[in-house]
Amino acid sequence: MPGVRNRGETIRLFIMENIGKHPTDISTVTAEAFGISRQAVNAHIRKLIDQKAIVKEGKTTAIRYRLHPLIEETMFFKLSGLEEDIIWREAVLPKLNPLPDNITNIWHYGFTEMLNNAIDHSQGENAIVKIKKYPVMSEISITDDGIGIFRRIQEKFNLHDEQHAVLELSKGKLTTDPANHTGEGIFFSSRIFDEYVILSDDIYFSHEYNKPEDWIMERNTPESGTTVFMRISNHSDRKIKSVFDEYAGSGDYQFDKTVVPVSLAQYGNESLVSRSQAKRLLARVDRFKIVIFDFNGIDQIGQAFADEVFRVFKNHHPEIQLYFVKANPNVERMIIRALSTGP
Repeated sequence: MPGVRNRGETIRLFIMENIGKHPTDISTVTAEAFGISRQAVNAHIRKLIDQKAIVKEGKTTAIRYRLHPLIEETMFFKLSGLEEDIIWREAVLPKLNPLPDNITNIWHYGFTEMLNNAIDHSQGENAIVKIKKYPVMSEISITDDGIGIFRRIQEKFNLHDEQHAVLELSKGKLTTDPANHTGEGIFFSSRIFDEYVILSDDIYFSHEYNKPEDWIMERNTPESGTTVFMRISNHSDRKIKSVFDEYAGSGDYQFDKTVVPVSLAQYGNESLVSRSQAKRLLARVDRFKIVIFDFNGIDQIGQAFADEVFRVFKNHHPEIQLYFVKANPNVERMIIRALSTGP
């Protein structure tokens, strides 16, 4: 009966992978996905509860389900003299194992890069590392009590505010210590994990794998320091090399391609119409050979803005390839107008 067993395992895996988004209606969602009855789904749910893979909370109409962590650990460290590779090898890796090699490699890269950022850049004294491993995914957060990453970037580069710092950080190749760091760690970590979040002060900086560029800035309860949160499926077939290759535009493994979320140059409901807004968007993109402007969420742009990006900048940097994606018809018309205008 291997086919029946495999189908059952597939159904239970689906339940665990989707329970976070459907804590109250996972039975209905699963029944519809597999064409089976809710009673059959409930049998799988009971088995997962018996296996301590999920937890049932509430009663009758208020029933909710959530994943039950296999491992849940909180660790405290003094940042002074801390070595991220030792913490990874001796404290973190044993908690995560066993995992497939490709996922272990991703965690090794992301964890050591983010803890090293706290050690070298945060100006804090302490760090808290929280690890949760579930049957279907693992997550780690690193919190320091330092100055806050966005504020530090703002002060270091004399930027207008912390939102401007998020814009610069999203481009990549940004570091407050260029002699010792490349500025690639956050850029690639944000694209390797299923979910990657930075919280600092009142800024929330987020990216989800294989989704449109989604860098969000909103937080109701400001807190000092910085928290980095990372999550990835234990069963993902993703590999670090494939993510690095995606941004090695010239094929020589150099980080020379970036995607710039244009929405980060926008404050509130203001329109992107001025050359100064365009220049803010264009800052430091001359460090790349391929620049892709993502216009997701942008309703319209002005002539001066489009002209500055797609004609003036291009004339000054003919060696850089400029592209745009997710532009609605209004935005695309303005871009094409700028592109068709002579020097």
